[in-house]
Amino acid sequence: MITRFFTDVRVRFNPFSPRAKPARLFLSLLPPNARASGMKIDSQMLPRASKEPATLAIKFKDGKEMNLELDKMRITEVMEEVDRHSRQLARKEELTGN
Repeated sequence: MITRFFTDVRVRFNPFSPRAKPARLFLSLLPPNARASGMKIDSQMLPRASKEPATLAIKFKDGKEMNLELDKMRITEVMEEVDRHSRQLARKEELTGN
């Protein structure tokens, strides 16, 4: 997963829900030095009895915001969706020579 283009990551999930697995896996895939490299990570744990869906909001360096409902997706689908935009940004960066 290409994470160098993320500026802000917000995750809300109930850690006890089986539908929160993609949220937990996504957080585990972020690099350990992500906060040190300038990425803002905000994870909010919902109460055990909460029926709210797990959500993921990502803001990219180009200003695009992506909001995903994780209870309807698998982690492979989440990574595919996020990497699609990251690859576009990598291509732009490569073409401009930065």
